[in-house]
Amino acid sequence: MSSLSPRHPKRHTEPVDVHVILRRGGEVLLTRRAGEVYASGLLHLPSGHLDGPHETILDAAVREAREETGVLIDPAEVRAAVVVHHRSPAGQARTGFFFEARRWQGQPHITEPHLCSDMGWWPLDALPGGMVAYCRAGLDAYRAGRYFATHFQHPGDPIAHQPGPGHRLALLPHTTPQHPPPAPAADRTLP
Repeated sequence: MSSLSPRHPKRHTEPVDVHVILRRGGEVLLTRRAGEVYASGLLHLPSGHLDGPHETILDAAVREAREETGVLIDPAEVRAAVVVHHRSPAGQARTGFFFEARRWQGQPHITEPHLCSDMGWWPLDALPGGMVAYCRAGLDAYRAGRYFATHFQHPGDPIAHQPGPGHRLALLPHTTPQHPPPAPAADRTLP
């Protein structure tokens, strides 16, 4: 039996993205989007979507890095970095999983010239202008050491990152488990 109410006949669904932060010391690899794609001309991390219901987000990250940069990453070398719940200026929502890799085989190069016109290393602490706002939000959350963020843009916001109060990034605090967990309040004794 479905738990959907008559007021909400459909469950919310949205695309799942993967973004790969290739690190070389204090630098990250960025690519310039090209062709008939969203945000053409702007810088972005190697990224893409899940290929289907049987592909894991880890498999997708390894695949996208290979397809877009030619590098081979051992899945054991991939680290979870941050998750960003994003809404574009046009109102479409998506969830992006950002992963970090510091070791791989091969030299990054443009493998899809119809989708990428440039590729280069940039200092993580001095990211360039002309970046996709969603990608920049993920990198800003990553630099801040946060594991989860929201980036809900408003209609009319630019696709490119704009510094200042309209950047729309909200960093969520995280917690660490306590070992052992605290006793329920009713069982605690006062000193």
